[in-house]
Amino acid sequence: MQIKKNRQSGFTLVEIMIVVAIIGLLAAIAIPNFVKARGSAQKNACIANLRQIEGAKEQWGLENKKALGTATVVADIDAYLQKSPVCPAGGTYTYGALGTSVSCSLSATDGHTL
Repeated sequence: MQIKKNRQSGFTLVEIMIVVAIIGLLAAIAIPNFVKARGSAQKNACIANLRQIEGAKEQWGLENKKALGTATVVADIDAYLQKSPVCPAGGTYTYGALGTSVSCSLSATDGHTL
């Protein structure tokens, strides 16, 4: 006569708890890095937008024979851009007069400057 053992395979509670702890530790390490990378990408995109606006502003000034210090009109400058740039971090752009740098409202807090 043979004795059959009914053994079910599976994970124990301790094994499951160890896996969950490891996943939690990896998440705790990775999430701050993702947040930092996101902020850095937004800053770089904003700086690229500032350069694009600055180039459009200079081109507008040259084509219309404007002197340095001439006030710029956003609608005139936007005609030299494919679409009006928007700060990815939610800031607003100040075009300023011809010969001055374009600025973002987040320049003091997040370093969105040329």
